[in-house]
Amino acid sequence: MYPQEFLPTYHSIKEGATVKKANLVEYNNKPDSLFFDDGVRSIDFILVYEDEDKEFERRHTFQRRKKRREYFEGCLMKMGLELEATPSVHNDNLIYVKVHVPWDVQCTYAEVLHIKVPIEINVNSSRPSMWNVFNCITKYFKPSEELIKNETDFFTAPFEKERQDCFQIVKKDQFFTPSMRSRMAYYILCRAPYEIRGNIKKFGITKLLGGGVYKAAYPPHDCRFNVRSTDESCPNERFLLYNEWAHPKNFYKIQPLDLIRKYYGEKIGIYFAWLGFYTGMLAIAAVVGLGCFIYGYQIQETSTWSKEVCDPNIGGKIVMCPQCDLCNYWILNSTCDTSKKLIIFDNFGTLVFAVFMSVWVTVFLEFWKRYQAELEYEWDTVEFLEQEEPPRPEYEAKCIYERINSVTGVKEKVPFSFCGRCFRLSIGIGTVLFWIMLILVSIVAIIVYRLAVFFSLSIKLKNPSNHTTLEPIKEYVTPQMATSVTAGLISFVVIMILNMLYERVAIWITDFELPRTRTDYENSLTLKMFLFQFVNYYSSCFYIAFVKGKIVGHPGQPVYLLGKYRNEECDPGGCLIELTTQLAIIMGGKAIWNNIQEVLLPWVKNLIFRYCTRSTPEKVEPPRWEQDFELQPFTKLGLFYEYLEMVIQFGFVTLFVASFPLAPVLALMNNLFEIRVDAWKITTQFRRVVPEKAQDIGAWQPILQGIAILAVATNAMIIAFTSDMIPRLVYYWSFSVYEGHTNHSMSGFINSSLSFFNTSDFSDSTISDEIERPRNITICRYRDFRFPPGHPREYQHNMQYWHVIAAKMAFIIVVEHIAYLTKFILSYVIPDVPYTIKEQIKREKYLTQVILHETTLKLVTKRLKPVVEEMSSHMEANKENELELSEY
Repeated sequence: MYPQEFLPTYHSIKEGATVKKANLVEYNNKPDSLFFDDGVRSIDFILVYEDEDKEFERRHTFQRRKKRREYFEGCLMKMGLELEATPSVHNDNLIYVKVHVPWDVQCTYAEVLHIKVPIEINVNSSRPSMWNVFNCITKYFKPSEELIKNETDFFTAPFEKERQDCFQIVKKDQFFTPSMRSRMAYYILCRAPYEIRGNIKKFGITKLLGGGVYKAAYPPHDCRFNVRSTDESCPNERFLLYNEWAHPKNFYKIQPLDLIRKYYGEKIGIYFAWLGFYTGMLAIAAVVGLGCFIYGYQIQETSTWSKEVCDPNIGGKIVMCPQCDLCNYWILNSTCDTSKKLIIFDNFGTLVFAVFMSVWVTVFLEFWKRYQAELEYEWDTVEFLEQEEPPRPEYEAKCIYERINSVTGVKEKVPFSFCGRCFRLSIGIGTVLFWIMLILVSIVAIIVYRLAVFFSLSIKLKNPSNHTTLEPIKEYVTPQMATSVTAGLISFVVIMILNMLYERVAIWITDFELPRTRTDYENSLTLKMFLFQFVNYYSSCFYIAFVKGKIVGHPGQPVYLLGKYRNEECDPGGCLIELTTQLAIIMGGKAIWNNIQEVLLPWVKNLIFRYCTRSTPEKVEPPRWEQDFELQPFTKLGLFYEYLEMVIQFGFVTLFVASFPLAPVLALMNNLFEIRVDAWKITTQFRRVVPEKAQDIGAWQPILQGIAILAVATNAMIIAFTSDMIPRLVYYWSFSVYEGHTNHSMSGFINSSLSFFNTSDFSDSTISDEIERPRNITICRYRDFRFPPGHPREYQHNMQYWHVIAAKMAFIIVVEHIAYLTKFILSYVIPDVPYTIKEQIKREKYLTQVILHETTLKLVTKRLKPVVEEMSSHMEANKENELELSEY
C-alpha cells in the first residue's frame, strides 16, 4: 500500500473551485519536434479532443464533456503534470493536449511503479560464447550492429526517490526512457478524477475515451517510420525498427528484441520473442515433416495394398456394397487415386513423425522456459514485483455494497453481493455453454449436409445416364472427396462467422461479470475465448478423426442418425485422407484470411480515417502527434488476438499432425510472414503502444502445456483408429501367414480387410425405388472384419476384428506411456532456468547489494563529514579551554 498522496483521488479539486486550464499555443512548424513549444519539455503523452464550442447541436452533451475535460486536466496539473494545447493543422475542430511529466513527478512514480534503473556498469556481463566461431555466417542473419548498437549492461535496482545519488543519473531529462515516462503518464491518467458528485468520485482516461470526452490518448512515436527525424536529439528508434525488423526484406533476420522491448515495452517484446522462438523450433519439425511427406510420395506407387486397389484383376473385380440407401454398387478400383494419395500420409513414416512430434513439443516448451528465463534476466523482470493492481474504472463505478477485506480487515466497497456474484458467474457460464452447444448444432448440420451431398453425388457419378456429362470430372472426383472438400469449406466459413460473433459475446460476458483488475479481466476473457475457439476450430477435425465411420453397422443393418439419416462411412482407405483435407483447408484458409485481414484492414481504415478527418487542404506538414492520430489505435485486446491465433495454430500442428505431416511446413511459412506482418502493422499502421511490464506469456503457458499433453493422446488415437496402420501391421505379422503366404507379406490385405455380404439380406429400409440396382450381383463387399453369410455367426465380428482392437488398445497404451515418460524425463532433465543464469542472478543480486551499501556509506560519510569536523573542532576548542583553566 502506498501513502495517501499516491491514491488516484488525492489531488482532486473541490466542487466550485477554479480550474486551471492548459495553455493554448499555435503550431510552431516543426513537424519532427517531440517537445513543448519552448523546445525544452518533452512530450510524454498526447490527448485529443474535439472543440465543442464550434458545434451548435447537442449543446447539453458537449457542455458536460467540456466540464469533465477541464476538471480532468485541472486535476492532472494539480498532480504535477504539465499540459500544453495546440490546434490541429488539418482539422479546425481538433485540439491536441501535450502532456509532460516533470522530473520530480518522474521520481515519485518511478518508485511507485518499481522501475529498475542503472546503478553501475556490469563489466562481467559479456562472456565468450562457443557460437562466436560462426559469426562469419550468422552476422548476415542479424540486424546491422552499426545501426542497432548493443546496449551497455548495468547492475540495476528499483528506483528510490530518497537515494538518487545511488543511481547513474547523468542527464535528468534522459535518465528515464520515453517508454518509462509514457508508463508513468498513463498511470496518472488512469487515476486522475474527472467528476465529483458528493461522495462519488469518477476517474480514469479509459472512461473519458468511452464517453467521447477525448477522441484518443496515446504516447507519440519518435519519428516517421520511413524517414529519419531532423531533430538531432531523436533516437529514430521507429525508423530503425522498420528498416531492420518490420520491412519484408528482413524476413530471414533475427529480431532486434532489445530494441523492441525498449520501444514498445516488455509485454510486446515477450510476444515477439515467443513467436520467433516458436517459428525457429517449427523449422526442425517442418524439415522432419517434409521428409516424411517425401517418403510417402515416393512409396505411393510401390505400396502393395494401393496396387491391389488399382489392379483391374483385384480391385477391378471387387464389387462394393452401396454406402447409402440411395447409392448403387461400385467397383473398388474407382478409388485408385484416393488410395495413392492416402499412402502419402498413411505410412510408417507418419508413425515415426507422430512420436517425434510428441518429443518436439516437450522440448519446445522446456527450452522456451529456459529462453524466457534468459530474457527475464536481461530485461530485469526476474524479481518483477506485481504491485497491487488498482480496480478497473468499470468495477469501481458499480461499487455500492460494503464488505470487510479478508486481507487488510478494512471495509471496502464491492459492486455486488455474494448472491449477485454467483448470479453473474452463472449467466456467464450458461452463455458460454449455450454457444458451445450452438457449435455442436452446426457440426450436426454439417454432418447432415455431408450425408445429403454424398447421397446426391453417389447417384449422379455412378448413374449410367450421367456418364457422358460427368465423364470429364468422374475420373478425378469421387463422392467422398467432393463431400470432404465442400464440407471443409463450409465448415471453415461457419467457423469464421461464429468466431466473429462469439468475440463480441465473450467480451460482453466478461464485462457483465465485472472482474476487479485488468489481469483478472484478461484471464477470464482468455479462458472463455480459448474454450470456444477450441471447440469451434477442432470439433470438425475430432468428428472426422474419431466419430465418422466408426458406428455404421453393416449393409444389412445400418445405423441411422435421428432415425432418418444413415451414418456416414469412410472411404475404403479410411477417414485419414478426409481429416488431411479438412486440416489443409482450415489451416490454409485461416492463414490466408488472417494475413489479408491484418494487412489490408488497418491500411484501408487509415486511408478512410485520414480522408474523413482532414477538413482543410494540406498546406504544411502536420506535427508528429497529429500524424500519429491518423493511425489506428492498438486496443488492449490486440495482443490477445495475436496470441490466440498462434495458439490455435499450435493446436493444429500438434493435435492432428499424425494425419498431416505438412502442418509444421504450412505453419512455418505462415509464421515467417506473420512476424513481419505483425511488425509492419504495429510499426507503420498503429499508434505507439503504451508500454507494459510483463515477465512471461501469462495464461497462455498452461494452455500450451495442456495442448501438448492432449496431443499425445490424439495422435496415438488417430494412428490407432483413423488410419489403417494397425490393421496392416496385424495382417502383416499375424494373418498373412495364415492365408497361404510363406513369408510375412502385405499381399492379400485388401481382400482380408473387406467382408462379404449377401445382397438378398438387404433390409427393406435400405432398398429405395429411386435407384435401380443390378439384380445379377449376389455378393458385395464392405469394409469391416465380420463373418461371411452362411456362417453360424454371420455378420458378427470375427477373430481378426478382436485382434485388431487389442492391437489398437495396446498401441495407444504403449505409445502414450512411452511419450508421457519421455516428456517427464525431459521436463526433469531440462531445468527451467539455465545454471549460468542462476549464477548470474545470484552474483548480480550480491553485487547490487554491495554497491548500494557502499554508495549509502559514502553518502552517509559525505553528509556526516561536516558534522564530524565541526564536532572535532568543537572538542579541540574545549580541550584548549580546559588546558588554559588548568594552568591557572
